[in-house]
Amino acid sequence: MAKTVIIRLTCSGGRTGPFDISDNLGTVLGTDITKQNLIDGYTVSVDDAVTTIVITSQGKCSTSINVTIGTATKEELAALQYTVCNTGSMWRHLTNVIHYNKYYGNVEPYIIEYPFAYQSYDEILQNVKDYSKVFNYLPIPDGVFNDNAQIQVDNQWFNKAVLYNGQQSTGVLELVPKPINNLSQYLTYPIYNDFSKTITYTKSDNFYQYNTFWGLVKNKALPLFSTSCESLSIDKVVNQVNMDYGKRSFKKEPLRAKDLKVRHILDNSSEAHIVSQFILAPSQISYK
Repeated sequence: MAKTVIIRLTCSGGRTGPFDISDNLGTVLGTDITKQNLIDGYTVSVDDAVTTIVITSQGKCSTSINVTIGTATKEELAALQYTVCNTGSMWRHLTNVIHYNKYYGNVEPYIIEYPFAYQSYDEILQNVKDYSKVFNYLPIPDGVFNDNAQIQVDNQWFNKAVLYNGQQSTGVLELVPKPINNLSQYLTYPIYNDFSKTITYTKSDNFYQYNTFWGLVKNKALPLFSTSCESLSIDKVVNQVNMDYGKRSFKKEPLRAKDLKVRHILDNSSEAHIVSQFILAPSQISYK
């Protein structure tokens, strides 16, 4: 025999979901169920022997709860209301020296932004030179940390950059190491993606350098950035609707203003420990 069970979500954190649902017998009742589906009510048919429903959140904050099957009247079911119930928690960090910007199995972005202010004349940005040291740490068999279990690498760095001023923005620049001894591959760059542009960087004299960028803003009357709902630690994200990542053969406007901000982002790896020292943004005066 089978019975019908209605699953209603009445309280959850803002970063929970989607959900997997199973029963105490191990039968999978649903996968990738959205939070809204559970708020509205998700109906499943289970065996009479099932006494417990297991709800597992597959979001960044992975949690699992066991709910005993009960009975409710139509009035009690209709009276259920959903509320957001975020709770504070203690986060443990750097429990494994091999990983840095990684929390509970998720890689979180490491973002650093540098502001530049010029004098009375507008200036045109020519390139970006960043002096950073990037370390990889080796496994420590005895579990006792030591400063010698590390190597400094040349092929890892920030994987994204955004250069902007008050009216111009490069959009998202995907940064990859310049191919070595492979001219045919190097000539394929820049790569124009739907929501970014992939360019190469080099490391020379301990400086990471790149220079293939220009303004991509479609409409200066629209914002360059929008607010992210993902995390309060991320102050803004590029407004992709206002960016044109096409080749723009005859409209490659240089970044020209009395100020500049360079935003570097690492969000695809947790093995690189970037020690940021200082940054240079060579420019030339633009007379008008």
